[in-house]
Amino acid sequence: MALTFYWYPKCGTCRNAKKWLEQHNLSFEEVHIVEQPPSKEVLENLYQKSGLELKKFFNTSGQKYRELGVKDKMKTASEDELLTLLASDGMLIKRPLVTDGSKVTVGFNEQMFEENWK
Repeated sequence: MALTFYWYPKCGTCRNAKKWLEQHNLSFEEVHIVEQPPSKEVLENLYQKSGLELKKFFNTSGQKYRELGVKDKMKTASEDELLTLLASDGMLIKRPLVTDGSKVTVGFNEQMFEENWK
């Protein structure tokens, strides 16, 4: 099972997730989330497969999130508008984002990775 691993190399959480994947001998394709952010269509697909709320895809602790006032936009923006915003800047996306085409995880939690990717 080849995974797609959207990450930001300077992110400690992403590095921990990558190390976990490597330790478990999982093959994955690395995608730099800032240099090659997923398109709106890809994000919409991942969101639908994840079963998560759309707000879980936002990097709420990020500087960009605060700068753009996304917290306030969340209250009134449509799903389509939020997906467009998310696709506009990889720094807005919570990372790492991992998928095998049918399952999706957002962020890194060792137990979640054990359940989904082992």
